[in-house]
Amino acid sequence: MKRRTFIQCLSGGALWASALPLQSFRLPLLRFGVVTDLHYAQRDMAINRYYRQSKQKLQAAIDQFGGCDFVVELGDFKDMDEKHNPETALRFLDEIESVLQGFGGRVYHVLGNHDMDCISKEEFLQHTRNAGRARGKSYYSFGRKGIRFIVLDANFNEDGTPYCRGNFDWTRAFIPEEEIEWLRSELQSSRKPVIIFCHQMLDYFSGAPQKVCVANAREVVPLLEQSGRVAAVIQGHHHTGHYSQRNGIHYWTMKAMIESAYPEHNSYAIVTVNRMNGQITIEGFADCEDREIRPPLF
Repeated sequence: MKRRTFIQCLSGGALWASALPLQSFRLPLLRFGVVTDLHYAQRDMAINRYYRQSKQKLQAAIDQFGGCDFVVELGDFKDMDEKHNPETALRFLDEIESVLQGFGGRVYHVLGNHDMDCISKEEFLQHTRNAGRARGKSYYSFGRKGIRFIVLDANFNEDGTPYCRGNFDWTRAFIPEEEIEWLRSELQSSRKPVIIFCHQMLDYFSGAPQKVCVANAREVVPLLEQSGRVAAVIQGHHHTGHYSQRNGIHYWTMKAMIESAYPEHNSYAIVTVNRMNGQITIEGFADCEDREIRPPLF
């Protein structure tokens, strides 16, 4: 097991801890498991992607996630066969979803571009199961133990049409105006610390390849910064992983699970938010490297 410490105390931890009784400081606030970019399919290895092995890799992660409050997968959950057959892709999706739901608790999905490579969003959502009121939604929010989580869907074309059956250029991902207005409302109404989940990267300013970033991230990031509530953005899509920070917000891009052969290689993590000081600790497993970051307080 590897451990990564990566985020921050909000106002010295006061925002996170002020409403909590002193006896609660002995325990972590919450723990959740994270996986991304499984690309599961029954097809041969290509460009170092071991499609079949993602089922075994995910099972290893699920076995480690016992005791977590929930699990989130950050997109590109499944892939497709060489013929781009929708029925086959849905079978792949059913198979890998069955493994994920074996967690036995709350599970949340973030849509990735490959999730609509030959099927629609509606089909993906019908064959997966988000917890509670998030079921059937591609973007949504939920609360857990004093933290607000916001899940974004950047799988839209520039004209606002949703990704559907491969009608897109994966290097051009947009969050449409309607969703941006929804995000604005969510941030304005929240009185809790916020963590954002998104498949494509929002930190366009960080030196990451622009093709893996949300194309209109410049419209989104100022909302996060102006809210004063967002502690972190947790992302996938860029298989090698990435990290950046700006104006008190930390952007962590997780390494893809699909890359390289199991059991020597895998990638998953457990995120813990500390009750006392608001620090977020990422425990990385296998290829999910350790990192300790000591940001300034704000």
